Amino acid sequence: MFGNWMKTGLLMAAIVALFGAVGAALGGAQGMLLALLIGGAMNLFAYWNSDQIVLRMYNAREVDARSEPRFHRMVAELAQRAELPMPRVYIIDEAQPNAFATGRDPEHAAVAATTGIMQILSERELRGVMAHELAHVKHRDTLISTLSATVAGAISMIANFGLFFTGGRDENRPNPVVAIAVMILAPLAAMLIQMAISRAREFGADAGGAEISGDPEALASALQKIEAYARGTPLDAAEQHPETAQMMIINPLSGDGMAGLFRTHPATEDRVARLLAMARS
Repeated sequence: MFGNWMKTGLLMAAIVALFGAVGAALGGAQGMLLALLIGGAMNLFAYWNSDQIVLRMYNAREVDARSEPRFHRMVAELAQRAELPMPRVYIIDEAQPNAFATGRDPEHAAVAATTGIMQILSERELRGVMAHELAHVKHRDTLISTLSATVAGAISMIANFGLFFTGGRDENRPNPVVAIAVMILAPLAAMLIQMAISRAREFGADAGGAEISGDPEALASALQKIEAYARGTPLDAAEQHPETAQMMIINPLSGDGMAGLFRTHPATEDRVARLLAMARS
């Protein structure tokens, strides 16, 4: 667990350093300052509002003990086992089996599951999945993933404005060749770092979820089943907002276009192997 936190810290440092470097390459010291100011503002906004933004993207509807008694009771029992406050519980009316957690801290957390995942999984498997999501909450991964996503998005935005800074003959302006290279390579580097952060956190949530539920085999079985079903079932909101793919328990993207070049999650076989090793030990 400590190794994952160290890796995540280094990756976050790398993405922030890249952010400053992009600003410096495109606008010198002023560009770097502007980049950091924009990034700070975006992160502050995301810190307070990311959960509601994502839940609206997926048209998630909040449920309670009366509307979804079995599911709500399951989450409440797992939250108690994890020594967490009760999160808000949402259901997404989508056929693709998937789930995610969001919120800036355990006191403001929410968990969401699609109708598809509730239909294909046994109660034991669904319990394993929701324990995984609560592990993300406990580890504060939702904040880490939000910050990495917003900084990566800001890097791409600033890089896309690169040509704006290349005009004219002001000696303080960046070399056009350098600016074009930054425009092409910076978003790619930011996405690769963001994906590495996501992969590091998924292994930790698998282990944490297995500890919360006490049933690593159930999560292993659920992951295999979800991947098999999700492969042929699109999730429109994720395709429209691929930056949210890292939040899901299994990569929701179809693999078409550029999104298919980047793996947002560790290989399911590796995750299953680690969980089964936990079960044996």
